[in-house]
Amino acid sequence: MRAAPGYAAYAAAKAGVINYTKTAALELAPHGIRVNALAPGFFLTTQNKFLLQDEATGKWTPRGQQILDHTPMGEFGAPEDLIGTVFWLLSPGARFVHGVVVPIDGGFAAYSGV
Repeated sequence: MRAAPGYAAYAAAKAGVINYTKTAALELAPHGIRVNALAPGFFLTTQNKFLLQDEATGKWTPRGQQILDHTPMGEFGAPEDLIGTVFWLLSPGARFVHGVVVPIDGGFAAYSGV
């Protein structure tokens, strides 16, 4: 949802998922099929832990600190933070939610940097 230099292929893939979600929602709505997507922000997982946290000291790397500085909630997500939104989207309470991409990012996408 936001551009970052040096990540063109990653950005293109994410943009493709967003556009695919909206297009599939339009095409599948007549069949009663809802299409939505999650847009997870920065989650501290084994995949990226040492990009965000120094392995030796446990302190945040410069990249990790920069992300935290631009995340209004001031923390990284955890995989279980996705569960509530998934359950909501699957529930009758979201029966009219269609063609959206829900950011689950602690406010990162909303932050303007000022």
